[in-house]
Amino acid sequence: MATRAQQAKPDRIDRSVDSLLKLMTLEEKIGQLNLLTSDLDQTGASLRPQYRKDIEAGLVGAVFNAYGVGYVRKLQDIAVKQTRLKIPLLFGYDVIHGHKTIFPMPLAMAASWDMARIEGAQRIAATEAAAMGIDWTFAPMIDISRDPRWGRVMEGTGEDTYLGVQIAKAQVRGFQGRGLSDVTSVMACAKHYAAYGAAQAGRDYNTVDISERVLRDVYLPPFKAAADAGCATFMTAFNELDGVPATASQHLLKDILRREWGFKGFVVTDYTAITEMILHGYSVDSAQAGKQAILAGNDMDMQASIYQKTLPGLVRSKQVPESVINESAGRILRKKFELGLFADPYRRMDSARQSASLLTPAHRAAARDMAARSCVLLKNNGVLPIKSSVKKIAVIGPLADAQHDMIGAWSAAGDDITAISLLKGLKDNLKGIEITYLKGCDITSKNELQDKIDGGAAMALANDADLVILALGESKEQSGEASSRSTIKLPGAQQALLAYVKTIGKPIALVLFNGRPLDLSDIVDMPDAILEAWFPGTEAGNGVADVLMGTYNPAGKITLTFPRSVGQVPLFYNQKNTGRPLNDKEKYTSKYLDIPNTPLFPFGYGLSYTTFSYGAPAISKRELKMGDSLTVRVIVTNTGKTAGEEIVQFYVQDLVGSVTRPVIELKGFKKINLAPGQAQEVVFTLHEQDLRFYTQSMRFASEPGGFKASTGPNSADVQSVLFSLK
Repeated sequence: MATRAQQAKPDRIDRSVDSLLKLMTLEEKIGQLNLLTSDLDQTGASLRPQYRKDIEAGLVGAVFNAYGVGYVRKLQDIAVKQTRLKIPLLFGYDVIHGHKTIFPMPLAMAASWDMARIEGAQRIAATEAAAMGIDWTFAPMIDISRDPRWGRVMEGTGEDTYLGVQIAKAQVRGFQGRGLSDVTSVMACAKHYAAYGAAQAGRDYNTVDISERVLRDVYLPPFKAAADAGCATFMTAFNELDGVPATASQHLLKDILRREWGFKGFVVTDYTAITEMILHGYSVDSAQAGKQAILAGNDMDMQASIYQKTLPGLVRSKQVPESVINESAGRILRKKFELGLFADPYRRMDSARQSASLLTPAHRAAARDMAARSCVLLKNNGVLPIKSSVKKIAVIGPLADAQHDMIGAWSAAGDDITAISLLKGLKDNLKGIEITYLKGCDITSKNELQDKIDGGAAMALANDADLVILALGESKEQSGEASSRSTIKLPGAQQALLAYVKTIGKPIALVLFNGRPLDLSDIVDMPDAILEAWFPGTEAGNGVADVLMGTYNPAGKITLTFPRSVGQVPLFYNQKNTGRPLNDKEKYTSKYLDIPNTPLFPFGYGLSYTTFSYGAPAISKRELKMGDSLTVRVIVTNTGKTAGEEIVQFYVQDLVGSVTRPVIELKGFKKINLAPGQAQEVVFTLHEQDLRFYTQSMRFASEPGGFKASTGPNSADVQSVLFSLK
């Protein structure tokens, strides 16, 4: 129960907001809803002359793409020294997976299944961002996505809702820390609300067409978790949903976010999303678009300036009540009070703190640790970790010394010159081993002729080595926003380079740097080992070297399925069974003629340098009553010769429902660390509430019937036990 002192602060803020609103003109209130960009380029930061005039007139509430104590202080000076009411600006920025110290891309961090370290990574990101004058990050992106063609899968957590919920909460806690008043905290922004990850054909900004049930069962829970964790702001999605652009969806913004979930923060559009409603064919002009967006519950307009241009006239013509403007402006002002900006507009603009907070040894050490923990070992025929008998390594491939690509997309303020390439990481960490290097080919060269692949030199280099490490994958520009791909194979001539090296017959360890699951079907048999390193961040080379050397035993597990072919996409583990499930002995069942239904690597998959055995799961009771819980126990043993971590996964299947249910759903996981020969009993508790879903009548409830509880190392390799709900 909140104490009287805890209750008093929000009350004081509410009174302050109400008092301020009474002093503001209509245009000044609308100004608080106006978010404009600063321009950042290689020559530095600048502000367009018109935007400066708008700030001076009190017509801007926030600025994004502005950071650095000296620069943001100058902008804040305009707001608090030259405007009539001296209302401070908010400063926002895309701090997605690090600010100056770049951590692995979010999909990679998700592969660690380590909530404490994910929270810690975003805490460091917040600390660095806040030290450079930033109050607000446009993260976390918590869109569930099942289509690796979509470039923005790199920015999310994968295909699973349960895991997405846990990571959403961890990221909000990391960004917002002990509270918004803490100078090392920044406001989080849950995006993209909602269902952006379900864009048709995996094409960015495309239409989304899903049922209300799928929306609520799959795509909304991470957003609900973010709201429950106190996320300060939400960002609307570019896509339409059920024929309505998310930016104008009263169902999303009012019915669900405000009324059902009780969200008290403010909602911001994505970049120019209000203007884009005209192109959607939902708004006839900017005035209608502004009206639709504000009445739907969109508080802040990012970069379109539609609110600034149209709302004064809409209010005066009685098409938009001024009370709606008051509510939106009040929500934004309230966050400025909570951030402490009215008490001290310069509180996140401390030059000494900025100098002391960026790219510190501790931050780099944390990034190195996360880079190693994000790696997923997809295949290993015993060549990894690097053996003591290896005296000479040939490092070949366009990603081997690609410092620029290591920090990946959405690295924003990160400087690639501070990143450690794989080649440097190996040279710095592998002492006593001779390392030779050849690029071999470009990342994206489409000409596979001999003159585009340095095959002869690669073969010579490989022939003279004990081990070949091939570094292949995508460029950082091939994933992220507006970077969808229709094919997800290795781009350019890289497969041909691998084939050349394979002919030598030397052991090959393939290290992949990429922003999405790739179609590896054509090459999976060529290398002896495959390590998925993703885009690992500032400490890429050191973290990956730790894994290749065995200093860290890889334990990562993929959170987005690797298909055998792009023709299987969307492919995800928690699919429905169909009325004609796969049966290889019968023709008329759900299958392909040319490939198996199964993925190349399933959700939750990842190997270790040791081996683990799983006992059969034991259940505490076979009948579960409404409101009750049961436990499932499984003994996991390290049967190898190396200590290692294992992510033990717990799944449930609802066998029969009033609507069809997935064949399997993640309901829990635990990471354990076992010495060779050590066994540990892992216990999962399942509550009746964990079995709830949206029934045929759209009631969120569990239903009596039979269930299957399963444990295992991934979603495809499980052992099961039956129970029932009475």
